[in-house]
This record gives sequence, structure tokens and C-alpha cells, in this order.
Amino acid sequence: MYIPPFTISAEAINKIADISRLMERYAIRMEQEDALLLRKANKIKTIHSSLAIEGNTLDENQVRDIVNGKAVVAPLRQIQEVKNAIATYEQFPHLDAFKESDLLRAHGIMMQALVENAGQYRTGGVGVFSDEGCVHMAPPAERVPYLMADLFDWLKHSPDHLLVRSCVFHYEFEFIHPFADGNGRMGRLWQSLILSKLHPVFEHLPVENMVYANQQQYYDAITASSNAANSGPFIDFMLEEILKTLEAHKGNPIQVFPNKVTNKVPNKVPNKLLEAFPEIQAMTWNVYNMLRADNHLTTALVAEALGISDRMVRKHLTTLKEKGLISRIGSNKTGYWEISDVG
Repeated sequence: MYIPPFTISAEAINKIADISRLMERYAIRMEQEDALLLRKANKIKTIHSSLAIEGNTLDENQVRDIVNGKAVVAPLRQIQEVKNAIATYEQFPHLDAFKESDLLRAHGIMMQALVENAGQYRTGGVGVFSDEGCVHMAPPAERVPYLMADLFDWLKHSPDHLLVRSCVFHYEFEFIHPFADGNGRMGRLWQSLILSKLHPVFEHLPVENMVYANQQQYYDAITASSNAANSGPFIDFMLEEILKTLEAHKGNPIQVFPNKVTNKVPNKVPNKLLEAFPEIQAMTWNVYNMLRADNHLTTALVAEALGISDRMVRKHLTTLKEKGLISRIGSNKTGYWEISDVG
């Protein structure tokens, strides 16, 4: 059996243990009342992140509108990319991470109407280029079917931990670059799919979101592994991203308030805050509660959950900032909300 070259560092072993511990905490969250919100929020974020990495300029609001069946004014190709991604992620529960035929089927859906040979391996040479020239020339097209067959055989039969196998597969997939287009989004999708076999939480905590916030480090890790002819650096990077993501989402459950009850003050707001800020509206407290539960939520996702406009969410955020209850750390793209419960 072919075995891809990789080493597992002591640091990686420690991260695997930490990830295993945190998975169960996140799983408990997914069983609570906010599960549907988290799944829908992550679906929108995942599709946006995966396509933004590849140069799609639609923002989260536009992706959300397409998910909800609304009309969006944007380049037709970019709209098609979003629709294809939606269709592909809807197939997620029905895809077998260990079947090569399912990879081809998923690529056919992901790239429908975007490339002529969707769902088929490339028949010509491809390379990865930067401003400085070619940084990676993929193996010849005639070798691709054999390389992919070997990779899937190893994935299915290797005794290594699935966390490790998912990272190695992701790196090797990008090295082979089996398709004429869509390799990046398919590699990230497939690592998420492999991880979902380890634990279902990864269906709702996808790799795409992790990579989007750290694109340069992601490409640097791929380059480092290529230079070393060993996917060890990429394993270390991805395990760190998985660990950080689980850490960021281990908070309290989000209290979801549908439109019919949004005029009620949520019962999870500390009494000392209600007494200190009696002038704050119930909906503002709803926004505050959501950010306490997940301080990486975007304005668009909060609006989606509460059934109000983005403009109104921003108004509530301004109120919370003026009262010293929240502050923004970092950029809108990669930052997060720092939450205070003292005012």
C-alpha cells in the first residue's frame, strides 16, 4: 500500500488529545436549542468562506440571500458558484469520504456550468502560480487516476488517526491537483467530510471557515510541506486551526428568540446588567446574548437569526458598544467581539 510521506510531531500529538476533549463539548452545544441556528449560520459562513478564498466577491449578505432563494444582482458566474456550493453541501450527509466516485460526483455538482469537464479528472497540465512565477507544477495528467486511487486506498486502510489522515489527504490532494479547476474548494470540502467521520460536529464546523481567516498561513504551510517533501508542517497548521476553532465555539448555548417573542427580555441576561442598564431594549439584549455565546458571529448571521435587518443589528451593536458591554477586537473579517458583563 502506498503511504504518503509525513511525520507526526510531539506538538501534533498534544493537539490531537486537546481536540478530542473539545469535540465533546462542542457536540453538547449542537444538541441544545440553538443547534438549527448554528447549522444555518455555519452553512452560510462556510459557503462564503470557501468561495471568497477562490476570489468570489459576494459578501455574506448576498450568500445568505441566495441560500434563502432571493434575487441577487451580481456576476452570473459568482452566483452560479454559490448555487453549486449550496447544492454540494446539501449532499454532505450522503457523501462517503472513502469513495473516490463520490469525490468525482461532488466535483460535478460543485463545478456544474463552470467548467466543461466537471466531475472528471484533468486531461492537461496545471500549475500553481504567484506573482513570482510557478510555485508548484502538478504531476502529469496521465498519472492523476493512479495517484488518486493510491491516495484513497491509503485513506481507507491506514491505521493513523482520522485527524492526521484528513490533513495528509488535504495536502496530498492539493499537491496532485487532480482537477482542471475547483481543487481548493474540493480539498477543503473533503477534509471536512473525512473529519465528519471522526465526529459529526465537523459537518457544522467546516475547514473552509478555518482557512478563510488564515489564508496566507494556509498557503505557507502547503509550501513548507512541499519544500520538505513531507506533509508534517501542514498537519501542524491544520490541527492548530481545528483546535482554535473548537476553543472559540465552546461557549454557552445561544438563546434564540423568534420574531414572535423578540420583545421579551431574554432570561439569560444577568440581573446586575438589567438593573445597571434599564434603558436597553429587549432586542439589544438578544444581540448581546448571541455574542456572549459565539463572539465570532457576524452582523449578517445575527440578523438572520433574529429576523431583523443588518441595519438594526448595527444599531443594537452601537448601543452595546456605547455602554461598554462589547468591543471589537481585530478586523471585520478575522476579528471577534470581546464581551463584558460588568459594563
